[in-house]
This record gives sequence, structure tokens and C-alpha cells, in this order.
Amino acid sequence: MCGIFAVHGLQDPQENRAHYIALSKRIRHRGPDWSGCYVGKNTILVHERLAIVGVDTGAQPIRSEDGQIILTVNGEIYNHLAIRADLDAVVKSMTKSDCDVIIPLYRKHDKDLCSFLDGMFSFVLLDESVAPPRIIAARDPIGITTLYQGWNSKKPDAVYFASELKSIADECDKIISFPPGHVYDSFDNSTTRYYKPSWWGGDEEGGHIPASPASLTLLRETLEAAVRKRLMSEVPYGVLLSGGLDSSLIATIAARETARLAQAQFDAYKKRSEAGSPVVNGTPTEETTLALWPRLHSFSIGLENSPDLIAARKVADFLGTVHHEFVFTVQEGLDAIPEVIYHLETFDVTTVRASTPMYLLSRKIKATGVKMVLSGEGSDEIFGGYLYFHAAPDSKSFHQECVRRVKNLHTSDCLRANKSTMAWGLEARVPFLDKAFLDVAMSINAEEKRFSKGIDQGVDGDGRPKMEKYILRKAFDESPDAKPYLPKEILWRQKEQFSDGVGYSWIDGLKDHAANAVSDDAYAKRAERWPESTPDTKEAYLLRHIFDELFPSEAVASTAVRWIPRGDWGCASDPSGRSVSIHLAAYQATN
Repeated sequence: MCGIFAVHGLQDPQENRAHYIALSKRIRHRGPDWSGCYVGKNTILVHERLAIVGVDTGAQPIRSEDGQIILTVNGEIYNHLAIRADLDAVVKSMTKSDCDVIIPLYRKHDKDLCSFLDGMFSFVLLDESVAPPRIIAARDPIGITTLYQGWNSKKPDAVYFASELKSIADECDKIISFPPGHVYDSFDNSTTRYYKPSWWGGDEEGGHIPASPASLTLLRETLEAAVRKRLMSEVPYGVLLSGGLDSSLIATIAARETARLAQAQFDAYKKRSEAGSPVVNGTPTEETTLALWPRLHSFSIGLENSPDLIAARKVADFLGTVHHEFVFTVQEGLDAIPEVIYHLETFDVTTVRASTPMYLLSRKIKATGVKMVLSGEGSDEIFGGYLYFHAAPDSKSFHQECVRRVKNLHTSDCLRANKSTMAWGLEARVPFLDKAFLDVAMSINAEEKRFSKGIDQGVDGDGRPKMEKYILRKAFDESPDAKPYLPKEILWRQKEQFSDGVGYSWIDGLKDHAANAVSDDAYAKRAERWPESTPDTKEAYLLRHIFDELFPSEAVASTAVRWIPRGDWGCASDPSGRSVSIHLAAYQATN
């Protein structure tokens, strides 16, 4: 991924070129490898590049052969080789980047091109072959990449786009988070949805409620394929490993794929060497873009002896990964909070709690030379894995909540995964949010996803507990090659919120710090200061106060969304998993 900045509808973009480059420079941490700029008739496009695929030739903005179409992209297109093959008669690739297929797709399908892309992306495409020049802007289906759109009342004809708010915070008095799965067209100033899976309206009254039985084989194979396609890389990669179910599943699949691809790459190299042609030229293929390291590297973080560190060691040892473990202190986490909020651009308590250790870990990972990691975001939303889901009154409500959470991932977990890592020029890829996997998982009868409560929790015929994400666990309980995917104690480990799993003292320390930092008098007047989205704890007050100091803009603050469990299901307002009764019962039983 990279960083993009664009302004369309300017009178003289060349006159303010230096100013707009300076605004883009605010997100250069997202793309430390190179910067590029294109100034058009009424548009400026700036790109900050993090090179993952097409390292030597994929500089941006990308221009068509005739120079009339210019593109700046943040993302990865996993099916670019298939698109190249399909468009072979009409495309001559100017770079070996995965993203340059967008231009010929635009020429063939106009703004419908997004439906043909499989990946994570945000882009702005400028077409100067028409008058007036036209731009197309789009964001991937779920919002894995970040993109914001803004307007300046003093420049009513201009529209702004940026990967992060900090590039447009001083320019725009109206800002929105660009909606995932949508495309903007300056021709008619319209924003329309292109991503329309059958499950999308399931959170609405009268929406589709799936009734298909779960195919454990299909579920497993689709996730394996999702991981496989995300190993497309020309730089060293790794996996974030908390020791929980989601990251462990991604790690075990990635470890198997890395070993397989390393062997395939070695065999291919040997074959070419024997033929007298060891060097591969031309379009990158699987054998040339994968498995730079023969063993998968895994990374974990936590307080000393935290649940995640202990579990991650077990998984890494079982999988044989090259494991890197980083221990942080509560004080180090507290010291990082202002930086974390600056990069996250939100004051949501849940997001800041979970992002702080991820932010610290990303810095350590980048220092090892790794530029891309796989991560496990999305599973809890898809399968109703958060512990409060046990309180769903029926399967319909359970499914509606799953859909609602998936549709809002761009405001929480995707935002965290993207910005915590990209703060250090590290790219995170999320296999659970693969389009094909979503289609399979979101079509499963919700009754099969529901889990039992506390001491009433049932077991299946094999003695496995009907716990949260049961069908996902069951899909990997047995392996086609008889080699276990994971140790049983990991595969059937109870859910921990990431901010809990890194060490319970982390959240407690943050709460204590806020209690001391925010006076009772200031807290009592919180509604006067923030009549909307009023903080309900001193911790929330402190985070909002820091946010306002960094971003003194109502337009910026309006984009922040709070992650709140279902109060109408009897859930506590504190998002920590420890506030859920079934977690308390399980935790107390083992301590």
C-alpha cells in the first residue's frame, strides 16, 4: 500500500504545486520508497510509494501510453496476472506493477472496472482525453485501505481525496470517510455502490437472511486460497501472530504455503539453471514474486508473560516459524498514545487500546526488513466472534449484527490494521476479508454460527465445545493431509480482545492514567465541551482531548466512529472482552 493525495477542479494547479506536495508529504510515512506528482489542466495527483510488487518499475502516478489517463493508487490487485492475460490484446504494460491494469480496465469497462478487481485499493484516476477532464475515485469493497474525500467552501469547484485526514485537515471544512465499495465520478458528481453481494442488506429489516448449511471443506479451502493470493510480494513478508484463533489460522496456512512456494521456486530456478537461463525477465509470475524467505517469520507483542505472548510461542514452535517476540511496558504504551492517535486519526477507545501495541510492534517489524505482513482482522465480525454475541436473542439478530459489523469494519479494525502499520511503512493484508471468502462465510445459516452461553455451553459429537466461531474452528480441526493445522489448545482457545490479550495490565494502566490525568471538574463539564459524542469515561475524555489538540477541526472529528457493544443485549459499555460474563467465568475457572 501507499499514500495518495489528489485535488480536482482547480483553476491553476501548477501555481500551488509546492503547497499540495507539502500536504502530501504529511503522509510520506505510508510511502517512504518514492514520491511522484502529476499536474494536469485542473487536477494534481501526488503519490507516496511503498514498493511491494513491481519494485523497480512501478513508480506512480502511472500514465497511459498516450499520456491522457493518469492514475494514483494505494493498494494491491491480487488478480492482476489474470487481468493482464484477459486484456492481453489491448494492453501493453508500461510497468510491472499490479496496479497498472486499472487503466486498460477503465478503457474497457469505464467506472464499472472496480467489479473486476480482486484486492484492497483506493485510487483516483484522471481522464484528460475528455473535456472537461474527468476523475474516477474508488475504494475497495470493505474499506481495507483508507480514503477520505473533502471539500473547501472557499473553493466550491474543487474536491479533495487523501489516504489520511492529516493531508486535508487544514484545507477542507467538510470531510467524509469515502464509502467502501463505491465509486465517485466527477462527470455527474455522483457516488454509486459497485459492490453488491447478496448478503449486504442483511442488517436491514426484510433483508436476506442466509439459510445455507456450512460446508467446512469449502470454508477451509476458500480461506487457504485467500491467504495464498496475498503472498504476492517481491519483498520479505511475515505474519502478525497473537496466538489467538484468527492470527494462528492465517499463520498456519501461510507457513504451509511459504514452504510449498519456496520449494516450487527452487525447482523452477534449478530447471532454468540447467537450461542455461537462470534469470527471469518480463511480467512477474508466482514463482518470481513469492517466498523470498524459505521459512515464515512471525511477530508478536505483549506485556511480560501476557496471554498472547505465551500462546504465540506455542503456535510458532508448532509451525516452525522464525519467531520474533517483543515485550513492551505499560509506560511505553502510554508514552505512545499521542503518536497513535495522530496516525489513527480517531479517538475511539477500543481502536486506540488495540492499536497501541500494534503500532509499537510495526516499528519493530519494519526494523527487521519486512515490508508486508498478514493479519487476522475481520473474522470476529464475519462469525460473530465477539463475546457479546452470545446474548443475541435469535439467529436473525445474530446475522444482522454480523452484517452491521462487517459493513463498519472500515471505521475500526480495518482502520487500525491499516494506519498502525502504515505509520512505519509496513503493509498489512487481511485474508479474512477476501471477497470470495466473504461470499462463502456470510451465506452460512446464522444458527450454525451462534454459540452457547457460559456453563450451558454444549459440545458436538467429537466433544468440541460449541463456543464462539465454532464452525471456523471445526473447519480446521482436521487436515486433509493428516497434519494438524494447530494444537488443540490453540484451535479451541477462547476469544481475547487484542487489547486484553497483550496483557490485562495494559487496559488497567490506561484507565488509571486517565483517572489521574483528567480532573473530576473537567470530566463533569464534558457535555459542555463535546455536546455530541460525549465521552462516557475519563479514558474516553483523555483520548478525545489529545485528538482535539492534534486535529482542532470539527470536520476531522466528524469522521471518527465509536465502537460500542450492543447495550440492548445487556452488554457492558466497556468494549473489553473481560466485561462479558462468559469471559469472566472462563478466566476465573483457569486462575
